[in-house]
Amino acid sequence: MICLLAYGAEGFFVIFLMSDKIQSKIIDAEGLNRTIARLALEIVERNRGAENLVVLGVRTRGVPIAKRIIAQIKQIENKELPLGILDVTMYRDDVFKKIKQPVVQPTEIDFEIHGKVVILVDDVLYTGRTVRAALDAVIDFGRPSKIQLAVLVDRGHRELPIRADYVGETIATEMDDEVLVNFKEVDGRDGVFLVKQLKEI
Repeated sequence: MICLLAYGAEGFFVIFLMSDKIQSKIIDAEGLNRTIARLALEIVERNRGAENLVVLGVRTRGVPIAKRIIAQIKQIENKELPLGILDVTMYRDDVFKKIKQPVVQPTEIDFEIHGKVVILVDDVLYTGRTVRAALDAVIDFGRPSKIQLAVLVDRGHRELPIRADYVGETIATEMDDEVLVNFKEVDGRDGVFLVKQLKEI
């Protein structure tokens, strides 16, 4: 791996060269913490507190984001929100098209969501298909009063009319780019990285 030091509007940043790809850091560990803290504050402000909120993290990296949002809200409101973990694989229309009644597993929701404001948390909003699948999965567990979507990164290129209520960062990307969200709990490091394919000139 080759590392380059580049300079941009926000100061110096590192570019990693990996064979035919360029990996650049979009958000560092401190920036990630600030972004999640802001998301938590926006959630509390919009809902005028946290009294009726529950949080569902979409596997895999929506879960550590959800946990950190819950921790931030506890600092703000002194209230521990319940955390549910949602696996939407079996609900995706582009994965299991032939299954008429898919069953989602494993999902961990051990609390009532009927009448609650559900904060659905995911790492990257892209085509919108994961969110659509998540909405289907949530409705299978009850009828919330509201479902609000919080994402760490919106990278555009939507295929469905879905938007997030809370967005950490909006990043301009091309279709063949990758956005990697890393957390210590899962990946051993914190940060958001944009991976671009090297193109021949």
